[in-house]
Amino acid sequence: MSTPNRRAILKALTASVAVLAAGELTVTPAAAAAQASENWTTQTLGAFADTLIPGEHRFSGDQVCAGAVTGPGAVQAGVIDVMNSPQLPLAPLLPEIAALLDARAISYAAVRLIWLSPSRPPFVDLSFSHRTNLVAGLFGSGDLDEPVWQVMSLIVGIAFDTAGQFDTAAALAQGHPGLTWLKFPKPNPDGRWRFEDFSYGRRLAALHPATTPSGSPA
Repeated sequence: MSTPNRRAILKALTASVAVLAAGELTVTPAAAAAQASENWTTQTLGAFADTLIPGEHRFSGDQVCAGAVTGPGAVQAGVIDVMNSPQLPLAPLLPEIAALLDARAISYAAVRLIWLSPSRPPFVDLSFSHRTNLVAGLFGSGDLDEPVWQVMSLIVGIAFDTAGQFDTAAALAQGHPGLTWLKFPKPNPDGRWRFEDFSYGRRLAALHPATTPSGSPA
C-alpha cells in the first residue's frame, strides 16, 4: 500500500474517533449482519476485533468469532456497525484495511507453513492463538502500519467499552452487550448519573456557586 493511501486511512480513522467522541451515530445492524457471511472485509475486520476483545460463537460454525471466551465481545457489541456508519469517513477504506491485514496473515502463515483455506479470508482462517500472535506483532514494532492498527483498536474499544455509537442511557436500556457485561451502572430516573459514595469517602470540595447548570466553571 502506498504512502498516500496510508495517509488517507489514518485521516479517516482519526476523524472517525473524533465523531465517536462527539456523540451517537446512526447504525444499521441488520444490514451489517446480513452481509457478514458474504463480505470478506466484514469477516476480516470482525476477526480482528474479536482478537482484541474476544466473544463467544454467535452461531454454530461461526468462523469470525473464534469462541475463545464465554460472553460477548467486540463483534457482539456492534463494532462492524460502527465502522460502517454513514456518519464516519471510514467505510470506503475498510476493504483496503482488511486487505492489509489479510496480507499480513498470508505472510505469517507462509513462514510457519500453515495451510490457509481459499474459502475464507486468510486472517479469519488462522486459529485464535495465531491471530493473537499476529496482532500482537502489529503493535510496538515500529512497523509502518502500526498507527493504523492503533486507531483501529481504539475504535474496537469504543464500541465495546463505552457504546460510543449510542447514547449511553439508551444503550443500557437496550442491553448493549459491552456495557451489560462490564456492569456499567444505570442512570437515575432523570437520565443522569449520581453516586452516593465519593471516591475518597468524603467530599473534596463544595460546588462553586458560579458553576453553570451543565457543570462547567463560570
